[in-house]
Amino acid sequence: METILAIGMPGGPEMIFIVLIILLLFGAKKIPDLARGFGKGIREFKDATKEIKKEVDEAGDEVKKS
Repeated sequence: METILAIGMPGGPEMIFIVLIILLLFGAKKIPDLARGFGKGIREFKDATKEIKKEVDEAGDEVKKS
C-alpha cells in the first residue's frame, strides 16, 4: 500500500511545538512586537496589491477608450 505525503497546515501538536520554540527563541516580551510588525507588513502588502490592481484597471480603461 502506498503512503501519500499530505502537505498542509500543521495539526494541534505541531502548532503547540512551534509556539513553544518561538517562545524559547524570542521570549514572551518580544512576541507582541513581532506580531505587530508582521501585521504591519501584511497591511502594507495588501495596500500595495490594491494600488497595483487600481493602476492596471485604470490602464485597461484607457485602452478601452482608445
